[in-house]
Amino acid sequence: MRIIGQDDIPASEITPREVYLKRRQFMAGIAALAVSPAFAAAAPPVRGARLAGVKPGRFSTREAQTPYESVTTYNNFYEFGTGKFDPAENAHTLKTRPWTVSVEGEIKRPRLYDIDELLKLAPLEERVYRLRCVEGWSMVIPWVGFPLAELIRRVEPSGNARFVEFHTLHDPAQMPFQRSSVLDWPYVEGLRIDEANHPLTLLAVGLYGEVLPRQNGAPVRLVVPWKYGFKSAKSIVKIRFVEKPPLTAWMRAAPNEYGFFSNVNPKVDHPRWSQAKERRIGEFFKRDTLMFNGYADQVAHLYRGLDLRKFF
Repeated sequence: MRIIGQDDIPASEITPREVYLKRRQFMAGIAALAVSPAFAAAAPPVRGARLAGVKPGRFSTREAQTPYESVTTYNNFYEFGTGKFDPAENAHTLKTRPWTVSVEGEIKRPRLYDIDELLKLAPLEERVYRLRCVEGWSMVIPWVGFPLAELIRRVEPSGNARFVEFHTLHDPAQMPFQRSSVLDWPYVEGLRIDEANHPLTLLAVGLYGEVLPRQNGAPVRLVVPWKYGFKSAKSIVKIRFVEKPPLTAWMRAAPNEYGFFSNVNPKVDHPRWSQAKERRIGEFFKRDTLMFNGYADQVAHLYRGLDLRKFF
């Protein structure tokens, strides 16, 4: 094990060589983020197939939606690179068919779901949610999916199921950046069972009425709108119901920076930057960050009596 000293630069803060070589494209993209309502990478994203039978869902914000081109070309998905443009450029290697999701652990009805079975598990809804990343940028995205609670109801958790653990695909042949040591793969995230059962928590299979693009977490991902974006596991292959809090990927990588709850709390700064402000993609000026990302009326009761500075 290598011990990092004060004078060492963490690997996560070193600009990857491929990103440096694309610095002109990167700088152009950053400029576009601040001044344009929409921006595109070198090539426009390929649109996905339309999803049938999608109905409007509850809880949608009426805020202006972030353009499709921005949502699908500016992402965090470290399995395909640490640069924001890397997922759109590199995720073509991901094979989304065939695909299965194993549901296991402290449940009465363990099941291996084919992705097409999941698509038919419950009526698909469009939910327009805000998504805020810990780095300070945010988007408004029309997700398509169904409440995770529908899946939970079908598998019948036991009394020992207090947490839900989510695993992303681990396959360096398809996800080449998993060969790096930036995280301890596979990517793992977790929720408390009441958070997972909350009607806002979504298993998403699409956005903008279309099949979820690879770079956005195809074919199925988690969306938890009141938490920071890294909490939403992508390309899920396993869901486990467990008794103890899962040790998530970011908790293993930087426990002083990423806590289990990961609720959007503007009063708790990241150790390296403030969380009080955010920049909505397409806007020049920053705006105030809202508690629970603006969903306090729906979720604040989940944390009544919990010190959200200590349990961040």
